[in-house]
Amino acid sequence: MVSPPASQSPVPTVGVVCLRGDQVLLIKRGTAPRLGQWSLPGGRLEWGETTQVAALRELAEETGVQAQLLGLVDVLDGLFTSRETGETTRHYVMIDYAARWISGEPVAGDDAADARFVSLDEALALVEWDVTRQVIAETFARFGV
Repeated sequence: MVSPPASQSPVPTVGVVCLRGDQVLLIKRGTAPRLGQWSLPGGRLEWGETTQVAALRELAEETGVQAQLLGLVDVLDGLFTSRETGETTRHYVMIDYAARWISGEPVAGDDAADARFVSLDEALALVEWDVTRQVIAETFARFGV
């Protein structure tokens, strides 16, 4: 295993699987990693912020939607590698929460290029990354309608 430069360490992030009836809220990423791909609303924790507060803040910033957190879905690692060298270039620790929609229609904001509620089948077809598809499916199994 290659040691990272002293200034690098894993980055803690939060994601929200927001359910509205039999639909889930997705965003189209406007920034790297996974630029242009459909994913869950979320982002980095800010200093002094709890993971739950960060999850609701990121949800509101990226989509304009308000929700109630239902519980923790999973904690996963996102390791992104260089195509040229195969070395890890980014390491995210992703803390994903389930939530139930309260109010607001999705509008892309912050670093999202698009935001919308879709059916489970559509979400599983739109999302390219297996890890995100698994988190969505697990959320529907544990917290869905």
